[in-house]
Amino acid sequence: MTSHTENLQDLITRARYVLFDFDGPVCRVFAGHAADGVAARLVEWLEGLGEQRLLTPEERQATDPWDVLRAVGRRRPGSDLTAELEGRLTAEELDAIASAMPTAHADPLIQSWRAYGAQLAITTNNSAQAVWKYLKGRKLDDRFAHVYGRTRDPGLLKPHPHCLQQALTAFRADPSDALMLGDSPPDVEAARRAGVAFLGYARNDRKEKELREAGAENIVYSLLEVVRLLKG
Repeated sequence: MTSHTENLQDLITRARYVLFDFDGPVCRVFAGHAADGVAARLVEWLEGLGEQRLLTPEERQATDPWDVLRAVGRRRPGSDLTAELEGRLTAEELDAIASAMPTAHADPLIQSWRAYGAQLAITTNNSAQAVWKYLKGRKLDDRFAHVYGRTRDPGLLKPHPHCLQQALTAFRADPSDALMLGDSPPDVEAARRAGVAFLGYARNDRKEKELREAGAENIVYSLLEVVRLLKG
């Protein structure tokens, strides 16, 4: 066994609490319900209210719905408009779950980590309602003790560590006993700010580059690697 594999195995097997990001490590939420279409519909709704000036020209062309939500949240914090926009994004996510694509080996990883004795939670920028809908559909809802998703305050989206801190508090866990599995730079930063170890999942070269540039040191390219290390 190489030192790299030994380090990974130690990281994975010593974690008493595992905090999963959702979109990426568990499934691809918008596999059949394109995220750029969701972003466009949010922008169109704002334009229909005459609120297009809240967005810059670049933001009106956003392909990521969270960019639209963050922008409105910055300019109208705590407003009914921001709350309704967040609700519309939640409705889009709930629709998207029907065509979400499970990440390869995610289901057996969840089962294996739970069987190993770790307590599991999901810490995500997605709606908790959408997460529970997906987990129940996959019969995985009893594997997770907690799901902490997006609040009505876009300022608390990752990279803010809010959702990770909620999970740690619920578990009464020391951050040193926890591990986050994520696939994006905001995940890396949220874990760092929460004092939690990080394991990156890179499904392609672009994801690996982004994670490396964000400072992630431990990265796997298939969740099967983690399943094998748990069983080994």
